[in-house]
Amino acid sequence: MRLSPIFRTLFYSVSNLGRFRAPTSTHFATLRPLPLRSMSGIPFIGALFGSSSSKSSSNMTYPDQRTDDEWRAVLNKEQFRVLRKQGTEAPGSGTFDKHYPSEGVYTCAGCAAPLYKANHKFKSGCGWPAYFDSIPGAVTRHEDRTLGMLRTEIVCSNCGGHLGHVFKGEGFDTPTDERHCVNSVSLNFSADDKPVAKESKA
Repeated sequence: MRLSPIFRTLFYSVSNLGRFRAPTSTHFATLRPLPLRSMSGIPFIGALFGSSSSKSSSNMTYPDQRTDDEWRAVLNKEQFRVLRKQGTEAPGSGTFDKHYPSEGVYTCAGCAAPLYKANHKFKSGCGWPAYFDSIPGAVTRHEDRTLGMLRTEIVCSNCGGHLGHVFKGEGFDTPTDERHCVNSVSLNFSADDKPVAKESKA
């Protein structure tokens, strides 16, 4: 029996479908994993997962141990969400993202503890204030396993307020090759090198 060219092509195509094999998992095992530089660079991550607290930081104690009600009395809603509930502000929305003074100190918006010097700040283009270092002892690092990945959370050493995350090895031309990616809402700025600290309600 002779088949028309259309049927012959169709028959050949259908009969060869069984010969196609999907790549095996060993093929994908040779691919290199993509490095995740910063999940905070994805704008909606903070909105979707901003309330996920790092278990390691929630178990720590700090000198300033105010209750949530006491923090609500001194912080606005956004400050409370970010500082006390590990939230993230929208990229490019913060007061200090494009703030580059030559002198001064950035302090914790919760307890006024000095955190970063003005000369620690650099332009990273990430949408949040970036610092290559902190004042010694001012910032504490914690392992953060939220979002199914390992990151390093940074908090105020005095009150435990969430500042953001620190990322290493991104290739910025800084002395430490680190980027402290900090929420503006977590900070205040004092043009003086020695800011006056708020009275702590511990």
